[in-house]
Amino acid sequence: MEPLAPHEKVFVDSFFAEDEYHGKIGCHECHGGDPNDPDWKTAHKGVIKDPSFPDPSNTCGSCHDDITRHYKSSLHINLGPFKKIIDKRSSFDKTVHSKVDDARKSHCNSCHSSCGQCHISRPESVGGGLLDGHVFQKSPPMNLVCTACHGSRIKNEYFGENKGMPPDIHKEKYFKCNKCHKADEMHGDGKDYANRYEVENGPKCLNCHLNIYDSKSINAEQHILHRDRVSCHVCHSVKYKNCYGCHVGKDKQGIKYFKTSRSTIDFKIGLNPFLGTKRPEKYVVVRHIPVGQGTFDYYVDNGLAYRNMAYYNILFGSFCT
Repeated sequence: MEPLAPHEKVFVDSFFAEDEYHGKIGCHECHGGDPNDPDWKTAHKGVIKDPSFPDPSNTCGSCHDDITRHYKSSLHINLGPFKKIIDKRSSFDKTVHSKVDDARKSHCNSCHSSCGQCHISRPESVGGGLLDGHVFQKSPPMNLVCTACHGSRIKNEYFGENKGMPPDIHKEKYFKCNKCHKADEMHGDGKDYANRYEVENGPKCLNCHLNIYDSKSINAEQHILHRDRVSCHVCHSVKYKNCYGCHVGKDKQGIKYFKTSRSTIDFKIGLNPFLGTKRPEKYVVVRHIPVGQGTFDYYVDNGLAYRNMAYYNILFGSFCT
């Protein structure tokens, strides 16, 4: 994602002061500091860059308690599944596990989001910077927020930017992310989920495609025949990006980095690893993820032992053979 100019990152537009609600709140009420101190250096002492992370209770929550009360269960904030999955794959050796956990916190957890990093600024993972002069965005802009973190795979698939692959049918219908991914899913509901596929308010094809199993619906025979046998994506998706060999570390200056070995555009069907009442299909599409045994080798050797995916290149028809 193209970086913002320095002034774009920090310039507060005069329109912000005209906001009926947020514009009436003093900067220091959220960010701290001393507005009465004439010396800018000491006035900025204690200023908090993102007052909505890690706990928005005393800032956003002072007005939006109905939303922030469950912030700890938001997967965008806690990234809980990362820890759960990496813990399962990590060594039983406590010393090795500790080093793997340090690597997770330094790298995997650096892409967390917050109230501010969706509604006011771009995520820190792409350098941050105000979206629109600190004017609050009720609906985060897809091209500056969602694809900032979900860019290398999801963005390219959804917009049809993988060579030879068409865009998602929902993109062609001008759907934005929040058409399917509602606020309740993003903000958390107070429940602790092992992974994003368990989230009760997550999108489901049947939320919109209500009658596909009716005997008189289009392609009813195929839909009824494959119900609970294969996921919708097995027939209605196309090839997608698979990444291999992600390695993380720090350079000589201590700056964190990551690099991937290679990627391929491919399509694979496998057994459903999360088979259950919420995901009853026996077969689903699976993606090769870049996290491998050597991902954390910079921190510790053999830290991990030898996952289901989300799809953003859905088509109206199918390529079944």
